[in-house]
Amino acid sequence: MTITQQHQFDTYRARLHGEPEPPAPGRHDVGLMRELREYRRFRAVLAERPALACTASPNRPRRAATTSA
Repeated sequence: MTITQQHQFDTYRARLHGEPEPPAPGRHDVGLMRELREYRRFRAVLAERPALACTASPNRPRRAATTSA
């Protein structure tokens, strides 16, 4: 069963019982990622390490600097 099918089933069941519908899948993903980033920064400060503003992945290439002519 896919996540979409499970959500449809849960929505149907909630309507039968007069309960509020569950949130759509993926609705809170962005907020969760923000909270995780803030938590990692907080833990870095507690461990007396620099809390980097932007953590780049080592597998992700950096953008080349562009210069105006």
